[in-house]
Amino acid sequence: IQHCTSNILQDCHIMIHTHDDLCDLLTRAIVDQPSLALKDGHVIRDGYSAELDELRSLATNSQEWLHRLEEEAKQATGIRLKTGYNKVFGYYFEVSQGQVGLVPDYFIRKQTLTNAERYITPELKEFEIKMLNSKDQIQKLEYSLYQDLRLKAKENIKDIQETARGIAQLDVILSLGEVAFTNKYVCPTIVTNGAISIKDGRHPVIETLLKQELFIPNDVVLNHSEEEFILITGPNMAGKSTYMRQVALLMIMAQIGSFIPAREATIAPVDRIFTRVGASDDISTGQSTFMVEMKEVSYILEHATCNSLVILDEIGRGTSTFDGLSIARAVVEHICETIHCKSLFATHYHELIELEDQYSKLKNYTVAVKDKGNDVLFLRRIVKGGADRSYGIHVAKLAGLPKAVLDRANTILSHLEDGKVVSEAVPKKKEKQSVTGPLFGSGDLFTQPILDQLLKLDIMSMTPIEAISELYRLQEEAKQGGGK
Repeated sequence: IQHCTSNILQDCHIMIHTHDDLCDLLTRAIVDQPSLALKDGHVIRDGYSAELDELRSLATNSQEWLHRLEEEAKQATGIRLKTGYNKVFGYYFEVSQGQVGLVPDYFIRKQTLTNAERYITPELKEFEIKMLNSKDQIQKLEYSLYQDLRLKAKENIKDIQETARGIAQLDVILSLGEVAFTNKYVCPTIVTNGAISIKDGRHPVIETLLKQELFIPNDVVLNHSEEEFILITGPNMAGKSTYMRQVALLMIMAQIGSFIPAREATIAPVDRIFTRVGASDDISTGQSTFMVEMKEVSYILEHATCNSLVILDEIGRGTSTFDGLSIARAVVEHICETIHCKSLFATHYHELIELEDQYSKLKNYTVAVKDKGNDVLFLRRIVKGGADRSYGIHVAKLAGLPKAVLDRANTILSHLEDGKVVSEAVPKKKEKQSVTGPLFGSGDLFTQPILDQLLKLDIMSMTPIEAISELYRLQEEAKQGGGK
């Protein structure tokens, strides 16, 4: 990047150091795949420390070391000897009685046998100590060597941190550039007049997730002269929340210096972006969804300025209809009369549409819908105007509610729209058949003689077979009497 003409890339080039000496040291000292924990060992590379290499060799090749000591002792003394080990005094050299006279002075006798003598030497004892303690010594030495490497790296900490910042900045620039090129983003024009105008804006995340359909772009215009407050009404699942999130994301992207997914854009920076989108509760503190919503709205109203962007979605839906409508309207009026910030406000309260006549900078928008008989097609386009329906039952149908429930909901909705009470829409329950009516009254199921016979039966004194036979006889008689 040293040949780039961009000031930002030149700054990255200046910040990034190569750290040749430190890289060479760490490459020679640390293995390619070190253990996750230093105490597990296998961190320092073979060949970096001669002492560590010797200890590792002792731990893994003890027999070769022992054989080498034996050969060296044979050559130095001319004695035919052999090595051995016991738990009393460890490793030893065993010399036959016939060659005891050739044993040098530095051989220390430890045991006398019938046909041989056993000796130890300083070299043999040193080997034994190193081998028996090699594991602990390896761990301590590796830790010490690793701490030395840390201290040497610490000497370059300022340059390392500067390099990290340079690489991080370069990574951000590269990522933003790649996604802008791949998805055909445009460079927004930054202005200071407080106006926001985005043509054919797209949601940067959702458009990449759609595989079977195209993302529908939308415009947004916000300013302090004509369209300061946008009130959005429309059906559930039509895209209101996506549209508002999209505006917030595009503002953030523009203000960090990124291109944005749109056909063209003119953007005035905002001091802060406040959002109240989605439903959530706080079980740990016992706060309901509505309480959390109200506290967040309170914070927004207290801290928003005329240079802020405020996004509110379905304010007041967590309480009763009249309470929610009252709160939503009061919030809208406060923003329009006191704060004068650029705002997007989505709601199901269609009664708020009339506020466009009260505030000149408040504009009604809705999501375009196309009715196809009993079905509805969401066009995903934000257009001027207000919605008079929420299409909630249609959304319920899409969600798979049973047909009986949907039919009943439509019936209740019709009564409510006609101003009738809901109880009038409740279907009358079927009257239970009276036991004393057609069964034992004047109907033709049982004739009076059969009733007389039933009343005279002594059920308690009859056997099961007798009872069944009597019932069978009465049934036949009833069929004949009823014409069955």
